[in-house]
Amino acid sequence: MSSVNYGSKRIVTGAGYGFRDWLAQRVTAVLMALFTVVLLAQVIFTSGSIGYEEWAGIFAPQWMKVLTFSVIIALLYHVWVGMRDIWMDYIKPLALRLTLHVFTLVWLVACAGWAVQALWRL
Repeated sequence: MSSVNYGSKRIVTGAGYGFRDWLAQRVTAVLMALFTVVLLAQVIFTSGSIGYEEWAGIFAPQWMKVLTFSVIIALLYHVWVGMRDIWMDYIKPLALRLTLHVFTLVWLVACAGWAVQALWRL
């Protein structure tokens, strides 16, 4: 009796990642939208023209710095999930995909450092 191969065996890796990533994208998007509303409200209710002092004053309270930092982290994760999915879906050569993943991570960490530095220098 011979063995019959009825197709390639499919190995499923990362089962469950799809829903987790989909949910993460929605949660981070909602957080960024709420932050935008809070920031717009502060800008709208600031009387007169907005210069550096007024803008720095919006971000001066500790709660605003914490909220902004949370949104920065949410934004970075949101970008990571999206870019990782793009690289995995459209870049087939493994070495190029890995290089793009590493470049994306390094770029996002650099952006995080710059954003935190800018936020706490205000």
